[in-house]
Amino acid sequence: MADTTGSTVDAARISAMDARAAARLLKGVRAAALAGDRPPAAPRPEIAESWRRMLAGGVHPDRDARSRMLSAAETEERRHVSPLREILPVLREGLLPALDEALHIMVVADADGRLLWREGHSSILRKADRLGFAVGADWDEAVVGTNGVGTALVARRPVQVFSAEHFVSSHHDWTCAGAPVRDPRDGRLLGVVDVSGPLATMHPATLAWVSSVARLAERELRVRHLESLERLRTVAAPLLARLPGRALAVDPNGWTAAVTGLVPAERIPLPKSFGPGRVWVPQLGECVVEPLPGGWLLRVAQDRTSTAVSRIVLDLSRARCWSATVYGPSGSWSQELSPRHAELLFLLAESPRGRSAAELAGEVFGDPTRTVTVRAELSRVRRHLAGVLAHRPYRFAEDVEVELIRPRDPAALLPHSTAPAVIRARLGRTGPGMVP
Repeated sequence: MADTTGSTVDAARISAMDARAAARLLKGVRAAALAGDRPPAAPRPEIAESWRRMLAGGVHPDRDARSRMLSAAETEERRHVSPLREILPVLREGLLPALDEALHIMVVADADGRLLWREGHSSILRKADRLGFAVGADWDEAVVGTNGVGTALVARRPVQVFSAEHFVSSHHDWTCAGAPVRDPRDGRLLGVVDVSGPLATMHPATLAWVSSVARLAERELRVRHLESLERLRTVAAPLLARLPGRALAVDPNGWTAAVTGLVPAERIPLPKSFGPGRVWVPQLGECVVEPLPGGWLLRVAQDRTSTAVSRIVLDLSRARCWSATVYGPSGSWSQELSPRHAELLFLLAESPRGRSAAELAGEVFGDPTRTVTVRAELSRVRRHLAGVLAHRPYRFAEDVEVELIRPRDPAALLPHSTAPAVIRARLGRTGPGMVP
């Protein structure tokens, strides 16, 4: 699917054409890609990457596959536990007023690609029903092919899909734009908000519109989080004022509400199996943990044991959830990794001798001058993974055993990533300093 034509099918080019001409062009690009021929224009990079995943995964380009629909009870249970429920008013206010006129519908899906809410123009809702684009349906990319919900979940960035950019031909009369929504408390991917409609209603500005509303929704979650921290601080501050020694109050995600006897840290990584009692906590050591309304009280034990880390396991085997599990003398704890941190730790695990900031910038961005971004990201990693990473050059500490768990299929390694080093690893090739 390399660009041998000198031109790419970008959104501006499509918008300058009428719907029928755009559909013809995109169908020609797709047909050539499926046949391995030279296309009339190159597909956009995010679409080409998705098509490669579909071909590797065996998705049929002309067969409309559908998975089991969630029952009403299952859908309601997912709605009840999803933080997306809290931001529905923001999504509705930002999107619904324009949907009827634009002949579009709004869809909100969870991190598994399951459609939980769907609203908009009644005639478009009926057309969506015929496509299986209904509440309870699974629109994971591996099930229904390239689309604004599933592809945005894999890429972890906003994605617009026009007509025959959809891998499955039954979706070619549609255009959609989806933007991921993340939880600001822990960076977890919560799901996608998507706006979809007939091809004739396509507009290149739709993606920017949906992305802006998704960011407003994340801001609302952030405001709610700050309000909850303030409530916890109100409860904890009087308690901490009476305690000797070092102590702090944190919310369930480790965000600090109040502290005494310690240099304040914005967030403390908490072990997965966390609860009342004596617990080993990264950066603090042994702590006595007590429940508080909306969080925990952590009192640092006076007989603090060594916090030396002996082992770290990087699990990159899952499609959308990557983690680092750290083992110390008093137990273990896990930290979910952002897409960028997963890339950087993968490269360091593959380079035991270490990498400079310029080398990492070249491997991640294809541009060795982007050292400021690399240093900032690794500074964040080192705060969360205290005692694990060294620098000058960046590397894992010498006495830390590193285990890297890859996906069984090399092509499934960090599927969102466009880093040159990760792309080489998917193809089974190595770069300078990387372990073959």
